[in-house]
Amino acid sequence: MDFELTDEQRLIKSTAREFTDSETVERSRENARNHHFDLEIVKKIAEQGYLGAIVPQQYGGAGLDYVSYGLIVEEIGRGDSAVRKWGTEEQKQRYLPRLCSGEWLGCFGLTEPDTGSDAANQRTRAAKTDSGWLINGAKMWISMGNYARLALIFAQTDPALGYKGLGCFLVDTDQAGFKPQPIEHKMGLHASDTASISLEDVEVAEDGLLGRIGDGFKVAMSALDSGRYSVAAGCVGICQGCVEQSVNYAKEREQFGRPIASFQLIQAMIADMVLKTEASRMLVWRAGWLKDLGRPNTLETSVAKLHATEAAVECANTAIQVHGGAGYVDDHPVERW
Repeated sequence: MDFELTDEQRLIKSTAREFTDSETVERSRENARNHHFDLEIVKKIAEQGYLGAIVPQQYGGAGLDYVSYGLIVEEIGRGDSAVRKWGTEEQKQRYLPRLCSGEWLGCFGLTEPDTGSDAANQRTRAAKTDSGWLINGAKMWISMGNYARLALIFAQTDPALGYKGLGCFLVDTDQAGFKPQPIEHKMGLHASDTASISLEDVEVAEDGLLGRIGDGFKVAMSALDSGRYSVAAGCVGICQGCVEQSVNYAKEREQFGRPIASFQLIQAMIADMVLKTEASRMLVWRAGWLKDLGRPNTLETSVAKLHATEAAVECANTAIQVHGGAGYVDDHPVERW
């Protein structure tokens, strides 16, 4: 793998960094304080082309490679922390341009209250009708579930078939039977929308099935691969933010007549954060490189996600220690991270 970024990738990274610094950093604290999901920021992200970064241009996306996409997610994650390989041409033309432009938001409905993310044992049911499908069940911990105009809902069509009976359905949320409810009092991610969803006789047209019956498990696994990559890249951004904020604070904060950056313990803390950040970034880049080559990458993406998420928690904790008491209040972003 060539670790040298192309001129285009460097431009993408710097543009995403400037966008994050100018549009999201200042608003993030107030959004977190007010538990506010900021649709205006979503609109601005869409205008930058970031919602459809890896979606081909013929469907309204930017057509970027995965490494470039990872760079974008990292920069946005530093400020504030759609399945395109499936579907008919008609489905792609109908939905992807709206999702890429931000006209519509989407959500991924796999997790359930009792079965978690066990794709093969979904309790949500889809029954065949003359005009399509009728879905009943419940979903839990669904990001953007309260705002989504389109939902990917996984449902079992025949429990006896196990994962071979699983289907993925394109659900129009603008119907009475689709009932989202905000999940409140979360430990963190206060500015992120999270929902529980009740599905009561939700109708799906005949052409609303993504792939075929039995493809639902494959759709879920490929989507989770993509989601793990996004999470990993975003966590690298959190790590990088912790490093930058800690370095700046350590230079400004004085104790015993000198900046705390001169103390060996503080230097060791920052060095540890840098180590975790760089290791996580390289793992993400390796996964992105494999994705761009079209090679199997489930293992590498999972490793990147595991390492980067653990590193983000550890870096955030260390950054709070560097900030001392100031790190415990939300005047500094390390508390949010």
